[in-house]
Amino acid sequence: MKIIITGGAGFIASHVADAYIAKGHRVAIIDNLATGFRRNVPKKATFYEADIRDLARMKKIFAREKPEVVNHHAAIAEVVKSLRNPIPTLEVNVLGTTNVLLAFGEYGKGKKKFIFSSTGGAIYGEPKKIPADESTASVPLSPYGLSKSLGEELIKFYARQYGLTYLIFRYPNVYGPRQNPKGEAGVIAIFGGLMKGGESPVIFGDGTKCRDYTYVGDLADANVIALRKGTNITVNLGWGKKISDNMIFAEVARATGFEKKPNYAPYRKGEVYQIALDASRAKKILGWKPAITLREGIERTIREL
Repeated sequence: MKIIITGGAGFIASHVADAYIAKGHRVAIIDNLATGFRRNVPKKATFYEADIRDLARMKKIFAREKPEVVNHHAAIAEVVKSLRNPIPTLEVNVLGTTNVLLAFGEYGKGKKKFIFSSTGGAIYGEPKKIPADESTASVPLSPYGLSKSLGEELIKFYARQYGLTYLIFRYPNVYGPRQNPKGEAGVIAIFGGLMKGGESPVIFGDGTKCRDYTYVGDLADANVIALRKGTNITVNLGWGKKISDNMIFAEVARATGFEKKPNYAPYRKGEVYQIALDASRAKKILGWKPAITLREGIERTIREL
């Protein structure tokens, strides 16, 4: 297949690109390198340094590539920054997604499938039932979560307009090699980078805040399956397990041999307190379930930092 991956110089999408190329697919990557790195782009991929907010540029790229599939990962994925100034997040995640859909609708080839990386960690808010399944109401606590919810609706709308099929993935907290240890997101990479340098990480809150952590290789596998399974559906990915910040600190400390205690700071507004994702639909429809345990995944991540 001919596939365009947006955000393919970034953490998760570069692993997806590697997985697609390993299966023999032709891949073109679009990334403005705002948070991604050129070194992450596979050598066999065609690379366009471009911003998805530029509709004219998107149309030129899509007219040249004529993809059968778009895997859309390009986004600003920072909760706290979206609260401070929501405009960049909304421009990239909403307007940018619209531009990609317009270009794909006009210049895509064949059956045209759109695969989208949404968020399960920020879109459900504080659900009463955990793990949350896909029927849980979307009640985002941040403009970032809102932007992903709006992106999902845009995809459904333009799928009707252009006759596209789609698969929306709601991701858990993803970690693994290539995650930026200096960003806002990516607590395992952040903790690991600090601990390897002998510094104590900061935990926001009392350490009981929980997320559902899944290794990036497992997410890449789901994106490979998405090329042939899952039509016009939204699917959670994850273990369905709540893992606290204190548990993450302990595991990363074990992997790095770090012996100091963490520093604690106040909770940050807009962050979900506890979430885990019910991925039984992914198992039923896609035949997918995660395989890499937290301990093994953290050890792999730390080796690459």
